Amino acid sequence: MKIPRKLGLSFLTICATAAVVMLVFYSSISSIRGSTDANNLSQSIHAKTLTLETALLRQNSQMRGFLVTGDETYLKSYNEGREDYDKTSAELEGLLKGEPKLLDALLKSREETLKWRKDWSDRLIAKVKSGQRDAAEADVRAAGKAVLTSAAVLPLRDIKDAQNALIEKNGASQESAIGTALWVLALGALALIGIAVTLAVMLTRLIAAPVSGLTRTMADLAAGRNDIAVPDTDRGDELGDMARAVLVFRDAAVAKQASDAANAKAEAEQKMVVETVSAHLSELAGGNLTAEITQAFPGDYEAVKTNFNAAVGELRSLIASVMESTQSINTGSNEIAQASEDLARRTEANAASLEETAAAVTQMNGRLRATADAANRTVSRADETIATVTNGRETADEAMQAMNRVSDSAKGIDSVIEGLDKIAFQTRVLAMNAAVEAGRAGEAGRGFAVVADLVSALAMRAEEEAGRARDQLTATQTDIVSAVEAVQKVDGALADISTGVGEVHSLLGEMATDNQAQATAISEVSTAIGAMDQSTQQNAAMVEETSAAARHLASEVTTLSEQARRFNVGGAGHGGGRKPARGGFDIAARPLPAAAIPALVRPTNGAALDDWQSF
Repeated sequence: MKIPRKLGLSFLTICATAAVVMLVFYSSISSIRGSTDANNLSQSIHAKTLTLETALLRQNSQMRGFLVTGDETYLKSYNEGREDYDKTSAELEGLLKGEPKLLDALLKSREETLKWRKDWSDRLIAKVKSGQRDAAEADVRAAGKAVLTSAAVLPLRDIKDAQNALIEKNGASQESAIGTALWVLALGALALIGIAVTLAVMLTRLIAAPVSGLTRTMADLAAGRNDIAVPDTDRGDELGDMARAVLVFRDAAVAKQASDAANAKAEAEQKMVVETVSAHLSELAGGNLTAEITQAFPGDYEAVKTNFNAAVGELRSLIASVMESTQSINTGSNEIAQASEDLARRTEANAASLEETAAAVTQMNGRLRATADAANRTVSRADETIATVTNGRETADEAMQAMNRVSDSAKGIDSVIEGLDKIAFQTRVLAMNAAVEAGRAGEAGRGFAVVADLVSALAMRAEEEAGRARDQLTATQTDIVSAVEAVQKVDGALADISTGVGEVHSLLGEMATDNQAQATAISEVSTAIGAMDQSTQQNAAMVEETSAAARHLASEVTTLSEQARRFNVGGAGHGGGRKPARGGFDIAARPLPAAAIPALVRPTNGAALDDWQSF
């Protein structure tokens, strides 16, 4: 099996395992989603059922309030409760279409509610509106429990109980689905890790280990070991192809080794000829023109020996004639070179010193101008900083004023909350009194008792919310005071920064003025030194041209003479020793060539240049 197929199957196994784990996990998530949706539906049905019960009790209590007081305000609340009941009942009927039993309970509650409206609430309200309030009250007292809404409320409570049971059941199902999903993730992760480790071990044994062995074989072959055995040549994958290729390389190396042995003899003969010619060429390079080859060469190289000896003879004759001609040129060229070298030495020394001075002054001028420009930019930046700090102080003042206004507003809100707290307390007291009076009224006051309980709960809730608002407002006032103090500290720090930046601005202005004055003076000095340097450089150039011509002639003649004296041409008339030049001095005793003069002068000038650069 080829390596790509092995790797493909391995990754396919991992992907398939991951797909199975994801499918099971997706199933668990779908179960969780279904339980959540069912739970949400049950909670919605429960909430609407509670709304129906509350609306029905509200109709009963407001109807009784209208019977007792004859106030039209109760009818407004009665009609609102009636509309809420009808609207919520229709919505709940749509939600309960898939629950026949609960839908029957809802329809029964609606039927009892409509019957109660027809038999009691609508009839009694009509009597009160027609001026028969006493008769209506008498009908209520005579009816006893028949006027109550219990028959309409009890089916709604059955719906609520059923939804509570469904909510608990869906919650348990949801928890079970979550646990299953966690187990699937854990087991799937362990399975993936196990499969990955197993595949890694298998791929290491099938691919990595043979590759390592083949790599060692190739390294041994590269080191020159041609007698090694190449493993895995019988494999059918890419590693087998590589092993067979290495086997070809090994056979080629063995063939090359045999060929090298056959060429060794020819190379030995060639090496002898090369070494002999090289040795005689070394003697020629050392000046011995009498070194001729006397050793016998193989037949193919005999012409090399004959041509070499002929070339040495011709070169020996040429060097002998050159040595005789150089003696007559030395005297004139050395005298001209001596005078030119003295003048050139003095001119070059002056020009170098002046050039270094000009360069140092130019460098000082540039640095002073750069310093002046930097000082000017720093002054501008200081101006911008002062303006920024001023704007910051104005912003800090505005922020502090705004926080003070917020603090004053918070005090007013505290007074409002205190008033609401008192109203809630009085409302709760009134509700307690109403409950007491309802208790005294007996069965006829049960509706007022329910209303009194609701009003009391609402008043207690209002007191709690007022207390929480007062606590939150107190914390806000504390934070505002801390923020005002922080802004005041920031304003003080900005004032200190503004003062310091002003002083820095004044000092930088003085520095910029002084730097400009120094830069102007240095510019004038640099201009004068530049003119002097230009004139000196022109003079030095003319003297250097003359000196260079003389030096070149003397150097060439001296070099030619010295090079000619290095050769041994044989015979007493040519190489017996040095002849002194005309004038009584030897060429070798002459001063150094003019090319070396700057090297004698430069160290002092270079030190001066280093000093200027340090400055």
